Parts: sequence; structure tokens; C-alpha cells
Amino acid sequence: MRRMRTAPLEFITGLARTYGDITRHQADGDTVYLLNHPDHVRHVLKDNGANYTKENTPDDHMLRPLLGNGLLTSDGEEWARQRRLCAPAFRPSAVRTFDAIITDATHALVDRWRTAAAASTPIAVDHQLTGLTLAVLTRSILGADTEGTGEGFGRAVDAVNRFIGHYVPADDPDPQDTALRRQGFLRARMFLDGITRMIIASRRAGGSAGGGPATLLDTMLGSGRPGVDALSDTDLRDQVLTLVMAGHETTAKSLTWTLYLLDRHPEEAERLRDEVDRVLGGRTPTAADLSRLPLCRRAIQEAMRLYPPVWLISRRAVGPDTIGGYDVAPGTLICVSQWVLHRHPEFWDAPEEFRPDRFADAELPSHLYLPFGGGDRICIGQHFAMAEATLVLAVLMQSLRLALVPGHPVEPEALVTLRPRHGMSMLAVTR
Repeated sequence: MRRMRTAPLEFITGLARTYGDITRHQADGDTVYLLNHPDHVRHVLKDNGANYTKENTPDDHMLRPLLGNGLLTSDGEEWARQRRLCAPAFRPSAVRTFDAIITDATHALVDRWRTAAAASTPIAVDHQLTGLTLAVLTRSILGADTEGTGEGFGRAVDAVNRFIGHYVPADDPDPQDTALRRQGFLRARMFLDGITRMIIASRRAGGSAGGGPATLLDTMLGSGRPGVDALSDTDLRDQVLTLVMAGHETTAKSLTWTLYLLDRHPEEAERLRDEVDRVLGGRTPTAADLSRLPLCRRAIQEAMRLYPPVWLISRRAVGPDTIGGYDVAPGTLICVSQWVLHRHPEFWDAPEEFRPDRFADAELPSHLYLPFGGGDRICIGQHFAMAEATLVLAVLMQSLRLALVPGHPVEPEALVTLRPRHGMSMLAVTR
């Protein structure tokens, strides 16, 4: 347990390298299988997915206190009902209508970074991008600017992230520190719950604010048959917080790692700048440009391969099963690590190298590449996330050059998401 807590990425990598594509170990009284082959992963997440639940898994224990019974934590028929009702809000055609929200917020960020560039002031890129993606999501989902809460929404999100992020402490935790974090979490959860419910009630009563474009919340409000299977206010609260919490942090980390890798590989960064300049000619990108920015998309895909925002998936076996010739007893905890799977030497050429072009017309085995999960529970917001990340990256590459502050340490830290342990401090130069 100490090895697993202090260095989880090294621990799971060592298991796979030493013992192969299926390993078993004991942890806190649990029997844990780690799967590292796409065929076995597909079996658990898709082919026999009904036998594997998210209930009583580490994911469930971490997220349910905040998110309630949302898409990330619900299971079975209840999950299927929620997914069916939320799906229309995340069709690619619906997602593409939010391009102006994304680019407006990114241009505002660029203005702040230009000020920092003029003063040669280092930028905490990871924190700034988290603020950006949070603002985009709350505007797109809720039709609300979080700045209107006096930055309280952002602070509350940060507080719950800190609490959840330290769910598995590196060592014996300080009881006083743990108690303070828990108090902060409870206050933040109450604040987020109140703000979210207030906005839901307002939208339900009055529709789209100011006659503006419908939000994702508006689409969800209109789903289902009223009084039969429509989402209640509690359902909507759980879904909205799930989408905000799951959607902003992961996209921010994907963009952070993409900018880091492009700085480490200037030849790839130059190719992206050439593509952006050629396609856009200095104008702001729109959703119509997404298909014309393949190098931007591939860079993000490759960054998510090397630094997957969600680095571990867990399921609990409901009944007996057999995987790869090994018996699986009911109650066994099954884990899949994207960090390990995305580096499998049998399936990836030069797996440790940053090669975005590997995603050009790639035909990957099913369930080998899982930045958004897999099976029926694949992330409902994947189209939104990729559209947002691509548009943000295009605007940033069009406007600025970013370079890691000399000597700044970069080390991945595996908490709920895979984040840079020491942050990502970069210097900007205006193009």
C-alpha cells in the first residue's frame, strides 16, 4: 500500500512489466486485477459490461459525496435512463453551437497572457487553463458566468478538487489537515449545490436568459416526457455538477500537457503554427474549421495518450467470470490504467515518444486508446471536450509562443486526474 500510494504510476507500470497483461495483488483487503491488454479491457467495459459495476469502487467512494447519483456514479437502469435523457445535449451538432463561447473566453485569456508576456512574468498555465475551461463549461451548460458569483464558484470547485484529489493520501495524513480540508469540502459542496439549484430553478421558470442561445441545461430540461421520465431538479443538479467537475479539469489538463509537449518538440509546434496560419489567416476559428485543423487535433490526442487526464478506471465484479483464462470471483476489483495501456509496446511504436502523426488515419484495436473511457459508459462529453481543446489550442498557437520556465520541474502526479505535481510555469511571447 505504501508503494502504491507514494508512487502509483511506477507501481502499476512495474506490475505490467514484471508480470504481464493480467496481474493480481491485494490492497486493503481487496483482491485487485490490473488489466493491460485491449481484449481484456473490452471484455470488462463492453462485451460483459453488465457483470461489472462502478458501485463500491474507489471512483464511487471519491466522487459520490459531491456528485450524488450523476452519470459518473449511477449504474444499471438508472444510469441508462440518465444517459438517454442527457444524450441530446451532447450530439456533435449541439456541441458545435458553443464555439463562440470557447473562443471568446480564450481571447480574454490571451489578453491576460500578453500582459504577462510584456512583463516577462511566468504564467501558471495549468491553473489559468483550469479557470478557462471552468468558465466555458458553466457558460455552455448553465448559461451563467461564474465571475458573477464573486469568483466563489471557482474557489468552491478548487476546494472540492483538493479534497477529492487527496482521497488516497501519500502517507499517514495529518488529522488536523484532513479535518480542515473536509470542512472546506462541505462548505464548498453546500455553495455549489445552492448556486446550481438556483440556476436550474431560474432556467426552468424562465427559459434561456435574454432570449440567447439554448444552453446544454436547457436541452436537458426539455428531454423526456414531463412527469414520466424527465430529469427532476435533483437529477439535474447531479448531472450539472458531474459535467462541470468532470469536464473542466480533464480538458484543462489535456491542454496543459499538450502545450508542454509542443514546447519540448518545437518542430511539431512549428507545424501547428503553419497549419493555424494557413487555415485561419488571422481570423478566429469556428466549429466549421475543426475538420481543417487535423494537426491540432492529433497533438491533443497524442498528449492524452502520453498523459491521460483520467489515468485509472475501476470496476467491481458482480458475478463470477473468466478473463484471459483466469477466474474472477464476485467482488473482485478490476482496474485498467490508461497510463500503462497507452504505452503497451506490443501496440505502440516508440511508446514513450511524442508522435502526433500516429493518429493520422490510425486504425487502433478496440479499447486500446481510452482517454474518454470505453464501452457503453464512454464519456458523454467527448465531442465537446475535443472541440473545445482544438479551438483553444488553435487560438493560443495563433497568438503566442509558450516556453517552459528554465529549470522548472515537470513530473506527473496521479490524483483523481493526472496533473503536473509542481504546476506548469511557462513564459509567453506574443507572435
